[in-house]
Amino acid sequence: MTTPNLLPLGLGLIIFSFLISFVLIVPYIGLLYKLKLTRRREAPKSGKIPLFDKLHDIKTGTPVGGGIFIIFLVTLFFAILFPLSSRLGVYIKTSYPLREELFIIFFTFLSFGLLGLLDDILKIFARPTRGVLGLWFGLRRWQKFILQWILGLTVGFLIYQNLGIHIVNIPLLHIVFDMGIWYIPFAAFMLVAFSNAFNVTDGLDGLASGLLIICLAAFGVIIAGHLDTPLSLFVALWLGSLFAFLYFNIWPARIFLGDSGALSFGASLAVIGLLSGSIIALLVMGGIFVIELASSAIQIFGWKMFNKPIFPLAPIHHAFLAIGWEEPKIVMRAWLLGILLAIFGLWLATI
Repeated sequence: MTTPNLLPLGLGLIIFSFLISFVLIVPYIGLLYKLKLTRRREAPKSGKIPLFDKLHDIKTGTPVGGGIFIIFLVTLFFAILFPLSSRLGVYIKTSYPLREELFIIFFTFLSFGLLGLLDDILKIFARPTRGVLGLWFGLRRWQKFILQWILGLTVGFLIYQNLGIHIVNIPLLHIVFDMGIWYIPFAAFMLVAFSNAFNVTDGLDGLASGLLIICLAAFGVIIAGHLDTPLSLFVALWLGSLFAFLYFNIWPARIFLGDSGALSFGASLAVIGLLSGSIIALLVMGGIFVIELASSAIQIFGWKMFNKPIFPLAPIHHAFLAIGWEEPKIVMRAWLLGILLAIFGLWLATI
């Protein structure tokens, strides 16, 4: 299948996934209200209210569960349409052994989603614990981090062992690093880093999901050039469902992804970068995710070393919110920067 032939199939699947997701998401939001899967108030009932809670507790009561909705639909769509497409004469071309590639894609997509779902359930229904900066909701940071690394190392091993990937290409410099078995912890680091980066970015209405759409659109071009049919179909179905979700996630949001979506989507984006051999392009196209994670790390460093914050609030989008920028203004400008970074990353991946 050539790129021109793969393009209409991918575009058609984006439209299909969007239409079905758009029809189903409204009753799904109603179901989340009935199940009381909504954001809870995190501000203390008495005493000084932290700045974060002053800015965000207006979102209390908004349904959380968009990530599970998208993960379920994309997995279901793929399970039905991928076998059907091959029977209808679509030539399935893969860059790697088909079963192993599909297992890695969906193991990442589903396992990180389940980890996030556990965190979401604890945040909504479990009793909060007291942390250094106030009440802590959900899994403790170290618990989540360990579980992420277990999943990341598993995926890294599967990529190295089953797909035989162990090199990293540096564009422009024309340098190829053969990492050997050290590719496993490198891949795990990328998954854990982007999983957390997406999670910390998902703090304003439409911010993370909009940036993800931009990254996936750019990766769709790269993957089409590689003629990797299963990865192309996965990205197309994911994009369509994300478009439907974003319609209800832009300010003022009617539904949030939750950690189920944030952890899964960040890790899955990293896997796409690894499988397409475009890890440097991923770092550029996902540059805002990287900046958001770095700003959170700097803030933690400030508290640990100096016992005071570096920024008014972290991650960086919260700092802009704290100094008076309106939420839609921050999101729109982030999307614009994300588009420019995607163009630059796409250029790097195609030279």
